[in-house]
Amino acid sequence: MKKFVSYTIFIFVLLGCSPKKTALRYESDQLVVEQLTEHSFRHITYLNTQDFGKVACNGMIVVDQGEAIIFDTPNTDVESEELIQWVEEELGSTVKGIVATHFHTDCLGGLQAFHKRNIPSYATEKTIELATAKGHPIPQNGFMGTKELTLGDKKVILDYVGEGHTQDNSIGYFPSEEVLFGGCLIKSLGAGKGNLEDANTEAWPHTVQDLKSKYPKAGIIIPGHGKPGDAELLDFTMALFTD
Repeated sequence: MKKFVSYTIFIFVLLGCSPKKTALRYESDQLVVEQLTEHSFRHITYLNTQDFGKVACNGMIVVDQGEAIIFDTPNTDVESEELIQWVEEELGSTVKGIVATHFHTDCLGGLQAFHKRNIPSYATEKTIELATAKGHPIPQNGFMGTKELTLGDKKVILDYVGEGHTQDNSIGYFPSEEVLFGGCLIKSLGAGKGNLEDANTEAWPHTVQDLKSKYPKAGIIIPGHGKPGDAELLDFTMALFTD
């Protein structure tokens, strides 16, 4: 069952009533999309894991002038196709690129659905190396350090700051709306350490400190799992991995 909801909140002020459209939300059995700011959204799909059960996995969508860039794929091609269709039909936007922020399934499991539509994919060179070694879907365009993509008349930043959850975990930043997709490098408030199989726990807090220093204006932070927040998520993540 699919549900699409567009809802309006009316803010009453002293001189009268002013309607303000505040959020879009879409929900099906396998995909949820929530609006965060005027041009940014969080997409959520679910991964069944042996150690942690059913895990909600976050990604980010940013849009401008009929174009969209998505960070992290849903877990399967079927879910990715549903997400692409939603962006096209409900946001009226063409997906210009898909970014995989590290080599795990919750970042690139649904990559082939994007490739079948000739949507270019991006990841760090290290992510491409690790995905290839694991037999996972392989992003097409590699970068090292920082890369900028154009979205309408705005820019989107892809950045590798350092190791943490994995060797290759990168982030995305949308400067015009000060939204940062931290992916699995960043933990939601109250979360545990999670999957440490490929982690560098010693480097992790230092990487997040560097991230915080590099993007001090980031007002909304999207973690890889759990609820978005503000810079408090960065502080929480650093504390979690500081012994």
